[in-house]
Amino acid sequence: MRSFNIAFTLGEYHVEQFPFLRYLPSWFPLANFKRELPRWRADASRLRDVPWDAAMEAMSRGNATPSMASTLIGDPSDTVEEDVIIAKGASASAYAAGADTTFATFTMFVAAMVLLPKAQRLAQAELDAVIGPDRLPTVSDKSSLPYISALITEVFRWQPVVPTGVIHLAMEEDEYRGYRIPRGTVVIPNPWAYSRDPAVYPDPEEFRPERYLRDGKVELGDRGPAAFVFRYGRRVCPGRYFAEELLFTTIASVLHCFNISPPRNEWGEPAKFELKFLDTSPMLPEPFECGIRPRSMIAKELLRALCSESELRAL
Repeated sequence: MRSFNIAFTLGEYHVEQFPFLRYLPSWFPLANFKRELPRWRADASRLRDVPWDAAMEAMSRGNATPSMASTLIGDPSDTVEEDVIIAKGASASAYAAGADTTFATFTMFVAAMVLLPKAQRLAQAELDAVIGPDRLPTVSDKSSLPYISALITEVFRWQPVVPTGVIHLAMEEDEYRGYRIPRGTVVIPNPWAYSRDPAVYPDPEEFRPERYLRDGKVELGDRGPAAFVFRYGRRVCPGRYFAEELLFTTIASVLHCFNISPPRNEWGEPAKFELKFLDTSPMLPEPFECGIRPRSMIAKELLRALCSESELRAL
């Protein structure tokens, strides 16, 4: 995934601005991308093959957990090679498309909770009232947790983790507001600008889940950031709803069980926290410290009851 992110970082290589450089030999100083291609190709092969082989081995032992791979392949002994190639590629693509972006979005959530304890308290109050202390929230609780839903929506908008979107290519001649777009034009969307449009999101730099709430319900209208976070048209992210539900259950469960607090200095006082970002794609904050502690002994026991033995040993 690191190689994938380097390859897709906008402006990383001169060949993006000067396409003729692709004809240079690999030893030429400006053709360093050609020297890195073999390593990227090997990484892509490992991304496709290593997790798949592990899943197939687990299936052969009879202890595989349900997964996309096990669903697509069915009985490994009764599968033609062509179906295996397709299933392997689909599973790797789903992981590559969702692993880093989901992790980055969750990291943005943690940073938001460090910076905005009020939003955290409001979310936890809603969870306490609706869920209670004896279980974790699930997707079926989503309609009963409007503030949690609004908070996650604001996480998507506040710091879109792919701020330059995914580059597109105009397949046909087009026109937009009087501007001619020739066939073959490289089109770079700008989700960062969309998320900062004050006409749609007043005070866009502020983290405000309340902007999506009206009379205790979530009302997005045409302000839903999913329209630009997950892309659009034929290239819309096929894993959008899976990602939204995964982040809902993860974020709601974390808020239900843990308090997230700012870092503290040597005297035990809250230290200054400044959000800075790495030059990566997807966008990630620089490593930061924070406190993550169980909200209560009840929450701690609930977590222990739900963890497997191997997870408990890891703790």
